[in-house]
Amino acid sequence: MLEFFYRNPGFAYFLMIAAVIFSYAMQALVNSTFKKYSKVNSKSGVPANVIARQILDSYGLYGVTVVHINGMLSDHYDPRKNVVALSDSTFFSSSVAAVGVAAHEVGHAVQHNTGYIPIKIRSLFVPVAQFGSKSWILFFFIGMFFGMPFLLEIGVILFALVVLFQLLTLPVEFNASRRALNVIDSQFLLERDEMEGARKTLSAAAMTYIAGLMVAVTQLLRLLIIANGRRRD
Repeated sequence: MLEFFYRNPGFAYFLMIAAVIFSYAMQALVNSTFKKYSKVNSKSGVPANVIARQILDSYGLYGVTVVHINGMLSDHYDPRKNVVALSDSTFFSSSVAAVGVAAHEVGHAVQHNTGYIPIKIRSLFVPVAQFGSKSWILFFFIGMFFGMPFLLEIGVILFALVVLFQLLTLPVEFNASRRALNVIDSQFLLERDEMEGARKTLSAAAMTYIAGLMVAVTQLLRLLIIANGRRRD
């Protein structure tokens, strides 16, 4: 497979451009989907931060706090601080989109609490991925500039670890969304006709992770082609 791309580098670059375009399209999709369903208030009128607290309490996660942070769709769960952080666009909102996002972040807290294996594996890769994302470019370009193939290869390996981290992220995110939709349904946090909005919001968000992985994979392919060309030179 790689030999094909080595012989046809133009095709690899085409794939990379296509992946970047797809990534921008998916980001636009998640923004437009969230915007659409953030205008659809749930019939219960309960704000997302209260929903998040309710779900956490139902799992006995009383030690996890729900906090407000600035930004739009900057929501996340921080396992180091044991905090579910909800952004401006989510915290006070009672929209079906906000409820879906809040439940998703709580899903990550539940994953950590229950010892969900994929998130444990992903957590182990965090330091490696952080180092790789910051240092791969240094090794790669020094290797190119000084004609040192082994440094090029180190750069490629470090970037490959970043790609692996993104791959490990997919099942974690998909599972958090599945948990979110299940708990919303089982605890009757949204009406049946409102569930579709939450589902579409989380599905659109999931596509951004897939798009990000596609961009990273095609970038890795480009680095492999460059490194192979340098070795042959």
